Amino acid sequence: MVPSDDRARPRRRDVLRLAIVLVACCAPAAAPAATADRPARPNILLVLCDDMGWCDPSCFGNDRVRTPALDSLAAGGMRLGQFYAASAVCTPTRASILTGRYPLRFDIRGHFTDNGEFLPRTTTLPLLLRQAGYATAHVGKWHLGGLRLKDLQQRDRVPGPHEHGFDHYLAQIEQQPLRGRLGSQKQLYRRGGTCLLRDDKPVGQDDPYYSMYLTDILGQESIRLIRTFHAAGKPFFLNLWWLTPHTPYEPAPEPHWSATASDGISDDQHRFRSMVARMDYQLGRILKTLDELDIARDTLVLFVSDNGGAYEANIGPLKGGKTDLHEGGLRVPFIARWPGHVPRGAASDELGHTTDLLPTICAAAGAPLPAEARPDGIDLMPLLTGRADRAARGTVFWQLQLYKHLQRHSPKPRPYATEVVRKGRWKLLAMDGKPVELFDVQADLAEQRNLLGEQPGTAEQMRKELADWLAQPRTPFGRAD
Repeated sequence: MVPSDDRARPRRRDVLRLAIVLVACCAPAAAPAATADRPARPNILLVLCDDMGWCDPSCFGNDRVRTPALDSLAAGGMRLGQFYAASAVCTPTRASILTGRYPLRFDIRGHFTDNGEFLPRTTTLPLLLRQAGYATAHVGKWHLGGLRLKDLQQRDRVPGPHEHGFDHYLAQIEQQPLRGRLGSQKQLYRRGGTCLLRDDKPVGQDDPYYSMYLTDILGQESIRLIRTFHAAGKPFFLNLWWLTPHTPYEPAPEPHWSATASDGISDDQHRFRSMVARMDYQLGRILKTLDELDIARDTLVLFVSDNGGAYEANIGPLKGGKTDLHEGGLRVPFIARWPGHVPRGAASDELGHTTDLLPTICAAAGAPLPAEARPDGIDLMPLLTGRADRAARGTVFWQLQLYKHLQRHSPKPRPYATEVVRKGRWKLLAMDGKPVELFDVQADLAEQRNLLGEQPGTAEQMRKELADWLAQPRTPFGRAD
């Protein structure tokens, strides 16, 4: 269910909201139509956090740090309480967002190491939107390869954000040992402007971003681009991928450092809370810009995290966390707002997945899906807008290389798993194709009761589906020198 406090227990108002959504879903909604002063195609703002837990936004029940911008976004739109990242680490999920396809299609089973791996040229969301007349831009973390300095000289074989369809981008240089050194020194945010790339060119010391805190850079650049796009009169797709709240945990600027102080918490927990508060503040500035330009009603805003919570994140009652395939590593917060189309203050427990973002956004934008796109996800617009013609959700799959270390303050749950099959209420975890756990996640959200021995028929059916899925052809991700 949609979480409402740190223990994810429903409040009466959440039950009433869900009932309203279910009633609304029975009535068809009219398709978007242009008016004299409103375009038919919305702007698209896709906001991705990094390592945010299922219950980190206060609108999902967190009382540790307030997130007024996210709360406002949820109040004006819909929360999905059963939304999943395509992986328990970041790179595979990011590939799924841009392509609408399982990471398996590119044999991406773990995070890229900044040592030459890259997402190969393929049909992507920004390419499809650009073909439909959208201006496209990426701001923030990338982690899909092609952003080492030497990659800039071999664009014929190592694609970056431009080659994947973005007209403009601003991101950090992604190469070792630079990124690792800044991370170990806990300077990746405070010195984040010293290693920026803008449209394949390093940002110099004379640039105002050079000495700014990274989250502030990304917020300011997003506002600048929105104003630029609006002045040009074109619909836009802005892909804003925060680094927050990924490690290293660093103090956010005032007033958010002092505002998040609390007795009895660790220094890392204080830093984490300040980083989340600062990100939410910058998101609030971006949403205010949409209001000031009078385009909030014309903008579909989507918010999600790339995987489940790490270390200091709030995952509520869930098991596991980042690098693990239990719910804590895969279930993430999701919010959608499009005034006049998505009902206000709504909540739903229908399953969503990051592969759904491409077909959903293309449907909202009126961007055709060519045959070669072949998304694994489904269009969520009927769900988000309350229509009755929602596509049936089939079996959903995950694959992840074995990470023996859980990025939390607890041991990794055993038995280990490298694959997941989700079918209705059933969730099967497998190790190299062999079932190891079976849960009824609707009745057992915390995944405490392994039903593998009690439901052998269900487990075997799901194992066979997994074997068929794992045997499907893959186009391997690229690797440069």
